[in-house]
Amino acid sequence: MVVAAPARKSVRRMAAPPRRPSDGVHAYARAVDAGRIVAGPYVRAAARRHLADLDAGARRGLRFDAGLADHALRFFDYLRLAEGEFAGRPFTLAPAQVFVVGSLFGWVGPDGYRRFRLAYIEMGKGNGKSPLLSGVGLYCLLADEEQGAEVYAAAVTREQAGIMFRDAKRMAEASPSLRSRLEVSEHNIAHPASGSFFRPVSSEGRSLDGKRVHAGLIDEIHEHPSSVVVDKIRAGTKGRRQALICEITNSGYDRHSVCWQHHDYSIKVATGAIENDAWFGYVCALDEGDDWTDEAVWPKANPLLDVSITRKYLREQIAEAQGIPAKGDIVKRLSFCVWTEGAARWLPLEGWDAMADGRLIPPGTVAFAGLDLASTTDLTAFTLVAPREHCDQEGHAGRCIDLRAFFWAPEAGARRRAERDRVPYLQWAREGWITLTPGDITDYRAVRAGIHDIAERVVLRAIGYDRWNAAQIVTELGDDGFFMIPVGQGYASLATPSREIETFVIGGLIHHDGNPVLRWMVGNVNAETDPAGNLKPSREKSTDRIDGIAAWCDALFARHVAGEPRDEVSAYETVRTILT
Repeated sequence: MVVAAPARKSVRRMAAPPRRPSDGVHAYARAVDAGRIVAGPYVRAAARRHLADLDAGARRGLRFDAGLADHALRFFDYLRLAEGEFAGRPFTLAPAQVFVVGSLFGWVGPDGYRRFRLAYIEMGKGNGKSPLLSGVGLYCLLADEEQGAEVYAAAVTREQAGIMFRDAKRMAEASPSLRSRLEVSEHNIAHPASGSFFRPVSSEGRSLDGKRVHAGLIDEIHEHPSSVVVDKIRAGTKGRRQALICEITNSGYDRHSVCWQHHDYSIKVATGAIENDAWFGYVCALDEGDDWTDEAVWPKANPLLDVSITRKYLREQIAEAQGIPAKGDIVKRLSFCVWTEGAARWLPLEGWDAMADGRLIPPGTVAFAGLDLASTTDLTAFTLVAPREHCDQEGHAGRCIDLRAFFWAPEAGARRRAERDRVPYLQWAREGWITLTPGDITDYRAVRAGIHDIAERVVLRAIGYDRWNAAQIVTELGDDGFFMIPVGQGYASLATPSREIETFVIGGLIHHDGNPVLRWMVGNVNAETDPAGNLKPSREKSTDRIDGIAAWCDALFARHVAGEPRDEVSAYETVRTILT
């Protein structure tokens, strides 16, 4: 008997099924979890969360819909990139991008709608964050089955919001499949068939108010000074069945910012410390102990390494950082996802804590002070500088200083700042580092009394103060017998004190009392320079209050003007003797 060969149809049924785009989502998670793809601790945590939810998420009503993920992932095949060496090419998603897009659109919640409502994505500069979110925005505009969808590229300024919008606009214009369906103008991409649009908005003016947000794409959240943009975009989603907010960012420096809050929260969600099934986090970071100059760890911060960002570029950045110390924090933060203490921190905090000691300034020590009145509704700082008789640094006899800082603030203002900006003013007040005065404005009578108390313990040779921010208290202190020296806030007055501060901090020539308010300000302060290379602290470029640093500069200026003392009797002591 002759046995017929199997039909070709049967052979095709027995073959492996064609690979679906969504398979790449799970493959990425498994490869990261197994260590086949180099990733940082929080991306590994996100991968494990994904795999765990595939196994057990159904108990919470979660399911991964491969069809929905495929639909979103295939949409990117229709997009064409519009800039640089990739101009005109299809938008081919890298494995990390497949994981992000597939997760956002593939997971479904108990209500049958999209599971993830907020996504926080943090990775190194040059890893295609803005183009990726531009593609997400175009998908939400065209293919998310939402009539009247309102999609916004949102940022603090119009200029920043326009960057992501321009990426979306150029992709739309470069993609034949999209161009025929859309009406593109300078500030609007419209999809007439669904009555939907995509526009840039910012916190300038009132452009964030009254929106009915289907998709909010928030760019460079580390640059946001407050949560205004995030809060208003989120408030605009309340009437949408499956709104999506995506935040993209480099790592930041301000641990009181909305970016840090969402960075920290995303880590806690990914690691299981907090359960929030509606929150997606993809947070790139190095592992503790990693050397950021080691090429082996670079993919942890740069998931598109060798795709959109080159090793040559990163090598150049490292070389510049090693040759220009001031650039080190910027490179670590932007390219290697290391949260630093400042945007381009002027004073290194490394070693600051080691300069704290418990020794008191000997009674009768001659000292110089600086007074920064700042604002009647915020901190007033009084900084004391005294030469150190015995210097712990070998070879620096006579160069060390004792540094002390005193702060006053209105109680109501401190409470507002503590709640709004998460600055622990009230804790510092309880610990005695800030003196609170009743009401909404600083009671300068308390400041004046505090300065008199300080003058009972040391000999105040002179007090420098900002001549452009003088108040009645300056006149009163002068009448009390203190030698008050006005200090201009330009380079002519502040360049020399600023260079001295650098020398004191970098050389370890300071002895301080561990004041956490002053430490916070050292971490906040950034400097600016003029064309001649002169230096001064910059309130505009600093990340938060720097009143203590400003007062420190004023104290050093006063020391230069008044000169070293010839005796141990201050003007204050002379007046007090006459009065008594």
